[in-house]
Amino acid sequence: MTSSTFSSLPLSPALLENLERLEYRSMTPIQAQSLPLILQGKDVIAQGKTGSGKTAAFGLGILHTLKQAWFGTQALVLCPTRELAEQVATELRRLARAADNIKILTLCGGAPIRPQIESLQHGAHIIVATPGRLLDHIERASVDLSGLKTLVLDEADRMVDMGFYDDLVTIVKACPIRRQTLLFSATYPDNIRKASARFLNRPVEVRLESVHDGSQIEQFFYEINPAYRNAAVAKLLEHFRPTSTLAFCNTKAQVRELVVDLRERGFSALALHGDLEQREREDVLVQFTNQSCSVLVATDVAARGLDIQTLDAVINVDITPDAEVHIHRIGRTGRNDAKGLALSLVAPAEMRWAALIEAYQGKPIVWSKLDKLKPTGEGPVQAPMVTLCIQGGKKDKLRPGDLVGALTKDAGFAFEQIGKITVFEFVTFVALNRHIANDVFDKLSEGTIKGRRFRMRFMHNDLYL
Repeated sequence: MTSSTFSSLPLSPALLENLERLEYRSMTPIQAQSLPLILQGKDVIAQGKTGSGKTAAFGLGILHTLKQAWFGTQALVLCPTRELAEQVATELRRLARAADNIKILTLCGGAPIRPQIESLQHGAHIIVATPGRLLDHIERASVDLSGLKTLVLDEADRMVDMGFYDDLVTIVKACPIRRQTLLFSATYPDNIRKASARFLNRPVEVRLESVHDGSQIEQFFYEINPAYRNAAVAKLLEHFRPTSTLAFCNTKAQVRELVVDLRERGFSALALHGDLEQREREDVLVQFTNQSCSVLVATDVAARGLDIQTLDAVINVDITPDAEVHIHRIGRTGRNDAKGLALSLVAPAEMRWAALIEAYQGKPIVWSKLDKLKPTGEGPVQAPMVTLCIQGGKKDKLRPGDLVGALTKDAGFAFEQIGKITVFEFVTFVALNRHIANDVFDKLSEGTIKGRRFRMRFMHNDLYL
């Protein structure tokens, strides 16, 4: 395809006009390669890194063929986690603004199932779901997939990694044989090849080059004594002083151990691994993405599908034996034209893995000396924000604008002192500049939000291991 503009595609004038309003003018590489195939009705396997624009790719494909007048479920998007499902649903709603009365329903665990059943009784054009909760609805016969035209498996490798393969098989069996299936995956290991052979019909593969622009991400490798791995992480943080860091470990045990060590050294650190409950995971992610925590220590499986817009640094605490996974790890920094920093620790026994990364990148690794790094400031970097948890959410008709009004108009704080506001069904999280946090708590405790008083507490990031 020669043109990278959306206007070159056979989309409706209303869709194109909405894309213009959203300032979606040029397609990303994954959109340029996959969208023409999707619009032709082909099954597609698309591999691309996080932040590549895949949601718009399958979203526009879904909306292109959607019949507004029929309220049966015409498209199903499966996502590995509740956070990703919410992100996808939000983006689909933005893309669907061109059409009136498009109903997009999210079906995820961690929320009551009865309201979901009631919503399904009134029909939905598009369902965005996690596998476990959708399976619940299939078993209860509360969801009808007989009219499905498009099935999307988003972050398919992550779903398989999380043990959802058998659930996916059951869900696919509940879908019509004649359908379009789109599989999006950050990596393309053997288990995904197996899934694609079973779920897709003569798919066309779209694979983007994984290696990142070297001018965007600055990489340094350090040879270390494995006994001093945690101390090396602290040394990197004290020297480079990133505000927001994602640190990768290869095991859950190492994640927990490093977080304890960093906290003892005065760093604001949180753990993200597969043993956390859904609510704990949400609490951790809210605090990290709103900059109330400086360091998120995670395993690869737990970190997949995260939508983190600003990430100053990635630290490979444990280098990965998979060169492609290494590229996806570091690709989380240096996004949206920002500069990124990728720091990798390598023990002598891991040198062969570093050699694999060097070969995969096609350029020499830059080795640096850890003992030459000195602290460049006083003490650990403090997270700029603090998270206030308000015991009220969508069920209480709370919206972000209500909180902004209560804090600026009623309490007199500056808009610039308020960070990200995240509203869930029953709770709301508000990021506040740490210097005003206590004053905000006092003033909100004395006043009301939308004429009501709500219980509040500060989130303490030392609770999650």
